[in-house]
Amino acid sequence: MHVVIIGCGRVGSGLATDLSNEGHDVVILDKSALAFRRLGDDFGGRTIIGSGFDRDVLLEADAPNADALAAVTSGDNSNILCARIARENFRIPQVVARIYDPRRAEIYQRLGIPTVATVTWTIDQVRRWLLPDESVVSWTDASATLHVIEQPLPARWAGRPLADLEMPGAIRVIGVNRAGAVRLDATEMVGQERDHVLFAVLVGHEEALNEKLSEERS
Repeated sequence: MHVVIIGCGRVGSGLATDLSNEGHDVVILDKSALAFRRLGDDFGGRTIIGSGFDRDVLLEADAPNADALAAVTSGDNSNILCARIARENFRIPQVVARIYDPRRAEIYQRLGIPTVATVTWTIDQVRRWLLPDESVVSWTDASATLHVIEQPLPARWAGRPLADLEMPGAIRVIGVNRAGAVRLDATEMVGQERDHVLFAVLVGHEEALNEKLSEERS
């Protein structure tokens, strides 16, 4: 894949390095030449000094032939502008923008621009461990109608069929992470302590999942 990355901070440089090491054709842009020091001497992609919403710079990065673009600078406005240009002007199939403001991230997600809300993600990860009985969204689809939720299994569900956590048309168990190994036959399994269960949940049914998880053994 030909991938364009805008922003060579900690996220951009790490992403560029990983993708390049995996054999992808990577071009990374940044307004500061000093930022490319993060890449290391063995970086196999290309670097370009310039702005991610400058048409000439994007043409130099071969954006018209790109398969994917990630806008991961430190500015929300810049990332959204880059993402819109990539999608609307260059028709790049896969585009994602890093957003710090959770409210903006939700708006753009609903407009069909995939976003990663850094602050929201961090808060959710902490909440997941502080409040294991409360479900936390891990991923939302571009239409904002489906959540994937990773949930530590409450101790009360140990020894009980995981299929009992489902609700037809609203909640489905899609996988279990057990001792570091992910299994997809979750509905045939019995819960164990320290399981992490993955759910697909339609928006609006999160509270129903919480109620399911809080049910005591009958």
